[in-house]
Amino acid sequence: MKITKIALKNWKNFSDIAVNVDSRLFIVGANASGKSNFLDALRFMRDIVKHGGGLQYALSQRGGLKKIRCLSARANPGVGIKLEFSEEKEKWVYDLNIVQQQTGSHKSLIQSEIITKNGKIILNRPIKDDRDDEERLTQTHLEQITTNKEFREIVHYLETIQYLHLVPQLLKFPDAFSGQDLPDDPFGKGFLQKVAKTPEKTRQRRLSQIEQVLQQAVPQLENLVYKEDVGHPHLEVTYKHWRAKGAKQNEIQLSDGTLRLIGFLWVLLDGQGLLLLEEPELSLHPGIVDKIPELMYSVQRSKKQIRQILITTHSSELLSDKGIPLSDILLLQPDIEGTRAVMANTKENIEILLEGGMTPGEVVIPITDPRISTGLSLE
Repeated sequence: MKITKIALKNWKNFSDIAVNVDSRLFIVGANASGKSNFLDALRFMRDIVKHGGGLQYALSQRGGLKKIRCLSARANPGVGIKLEFSEEKEKWVYDLNIVQQQTGSHKSLIQSEIITKNGKIILNRPIKDDRDDEERLTQTHLEQITTNKEFREIVHYLETIQYLHLVPQLLKFPDAFSGQDLPDDPFGKGFLQKVAKTPEKTRQRRLSQIEQVLQQAVPQLENLVYKEDVGHPHLEVTYKHWRAKGAKQNEIQLSDGTLRLIGFLWVLLDGQGLLLLEEPELSLHPGIVDKIPELMYSVQRSKKQIRQILITTHSSELLSDKGIPLSDILLLQPDIEGTRAVMANTKENIEILLEGGMTPGEVVIPITDPRISTGLSLE
């Protein structure tokens, strides 16, 4: 199964957008344009279906419905997320709309929850029982085992969504950052523990694959292995230099960029579900960044099923590969009525510049720069 379309209404930056999605999507936009918020709509859906989650949990993690409702929303007070899925010959649509009570306890309630399969409606809430007992509208049918049997394929898919925005300092010095760990470890604090819990044969195979790809970016590094020191997990590499045997280094000595690259490659190999990545170019040299799509494909080719990936980026180097089709690039531009979202392949003038020899990154990054007024706006 994969997501083929994402539609958002009054979700954070977005008053009303609909985006088609293929196997990958590069999301480009200025600061505060909504790149992370776009990904968060999918994290929100995962929070609804995961163990210990649910609609009210997902809302509370974001400060409540008022905090996620678009500031540009006017007539329609609700927030909506609509996802379309495909799996072989089956097509699913999940459409959720949430509103807040205007009086009383001001609860967040389901305004509508609709699911169709191959065009046939199999769920359409609210039903009579919901209207008789409004408390039922505080929960989706997705999150309830007793009600989701007919569409459990959607539930299982949403459960597999992974998000990563690895912060190397958290990985290097996890004990220095006290306090409660964040759910699902989005910033990689427990990354080494995750590696440690992976079965040995699988771990060795993945590290070997990562080492081969890593050497394309950092030729001095070799022999990436897993080690334990008094019960503490470590990643170790050999750094080649003038000494014949080189020098051993663990994650504390490795550069931030190298660690982010290792984490990025590991998560590509870890699972089949939708993968959400934030700015994988951070801390990396531009000469390495422009190889990320190629590195990504190198890893993916080793898997039976190519993962669907959504990536946010500010980097023209990341989009320097002329093989990246414009249909894989989403442009975000803030506006007084909320952020607009446009696929790059809908802009004829972009095609002309590509035909003139420019790369996708050289064309689309300037369009999203709020300081520059060009003839290539999203209009």
